[in-house]
Amino acid sequence: MRIEDRRNTPLFPIGIVIQLTELTARQIRYYEEHQLVKPVRTKGNQRLFTFNDVDRLLEIKDLLEKGFNLSAIKHYLEEQEKTKETLKERTVKKELSQRELRKRLKSEIMQAGKNGKASLIQGELSRFYPQHKR
Repeated sequence: MRIEDRRNTPLFPIGIVIQLTELTARQIRYYEEHQLVKPVRTKGNQRLFTFNDVDRLLEIKDLLEKGFNLSAIKHYLEEQEKTKETLKERTVKKELSQRELRKRLKSEIMQAGKNGKASLIQGELSRFYPQHKR
């Protein structure tokens, strides 16, 4: 199991979250109403929080102690999520391009020298070696 999957697994009932964050149940429910945290509900309608939810509640608590109002905190957290999503997209694109590059290189290696065709790799590598004048 990946660490991100573990951090997003709903485990903690509100009583444990209260102990971990030192917030009141009322405060936690208030943040949930304002969609700052989104705990999973069981069939019995019990809230279950993830490690990420607990981290977010601690971050909210810290920002409130620094003097930020709820609106500013909500805006900050939304911007933080957008940044994370952008980084994930870039990583995926980079991974795809790396995968595509490997595929292309493998194809080039397999085709090198066939039908009198020079490998593109040979042409690409020539950029890194200076031409010597005689």
